[in-house]
Amino acid sequence: MTTLSTQPSSPAATPTTGAPQTSEGPTVPEQVGLLLGHAAGYMATRIIEMGQRAGFIRTLADRPGATAQELADATEADEFYTSVWCRGAFGAGVLERDGAGFRLAPHLDTLLLDDTSPAYAGGLFPLIQRPEMFGRFADELTTGSRMWWNDTSPEWIDAVAGTGGPFYTRLVPGGLAQVPGLGERLADGGTIVDSACGAGKGLLRLAQHFPDSRIIGVDGDAHSVEQARERIAEAGLSDRVEVHCQPLEEMRLPEQAALVINNISMHECRDADQVTQRVHETLEPGGWFVISDFPFPDTDDGLRSLPGRIMSGIQFFEAQIDDQLLPRSAYDALLGRHGFADLGNVTLTPVHALTWGRRPQ
Repeated sequence: MTTLSTQPSSPAATPTTGAPQTSEGPTVPEQVGLLLGHAAGYMATRIIEMGQRAGFIRTLADRPGATAQELADATEADEFYTSVWCRGAFGAGVLERDGAGFRLAPHLDTLLLDDTSPAYAGGLFPLIQRPEMFGRFADELTTGSRMWWNDTSPEWIDAVAGTGGPFYTRLVPGGLAQVPGLGERLADGGTIVDSACGAGKGLLRLAQHFPDSRIIGVDGDAHSVEQARERIAEAGLSDRVEVHCQPLEEMRLPEQAALVINNISMHECRDADQVTQRVHETLEPGGWFVISDFPFPDTDDGLRSLPGRIMSGIQFFEAQIDDQLLPRSAYDALLGRHGFADLGNVTLTPVHALTWGRRPQ
């Protein structure tokens, strides 16, 4: 499996963020400011996640201007503790004053609550609090013990589904519309495969936006597959959406597909080359493979950027499943090795890029 070294390529590399630099390097006060900023950021993530879990953020979106007492009454929380949370959330920029009460800062109702928005970031905060993110890594730091998805908790699976949702929102249909020729092909229907479909949110979105297509999900985690099947049944889509529980390295489907997508999971494949070969065999001649993933930085400056710091944090979980995120260009090489043609790519956000190729006619 290909991995990316995160060792600095040059000791003289200059960071793009962090403490200001002088000719003699940062001063002690500047470095203190940097460290305390990290501590304040950690506290803010705890405050946000607590507000989501307690219902404070949802209540303030519905009742802007509520006082701490009114917020406590609405959520059956302790008034004093609620007032402490409100002050902390105000200090973190999550809340603004509204007379004697509080309201959410601009756009935070969308960013923290609207999981249908491509800008939704609310799933990140519960995710990073789960022990699978940093707690287990710290516990196994000396052993280096690995795990796999079936070793994680249902709560972790749910949290991952929450963060993966915006990637599907950006991918379907807007991201796919940027792949030359794909829209015209799917206008006539055809089979679409969502490899590593997880809990099935992407399957529902694909079914919604491509009503003339047959949708197949494939995932190797039994818990996720069961959730996906429940979602499909509840949506009344069982007649044209199905899910197979298979490792992607062993993917074998009863029909050829016009499109196979992989959303933020290609870097986790046990054998990415084997998966890519299976995808090639699954596609009809001229069919597309679209990889939607994190574009991990391959420079020191990129690692010090805000997106790079977020992706570097994600690496702590990825390491535990014996993996790491990959730079986007790694997928060009992967597709090229397996005979894909008409390669292309597009950046959707600083943490989301698409790479695609076609099986030759």
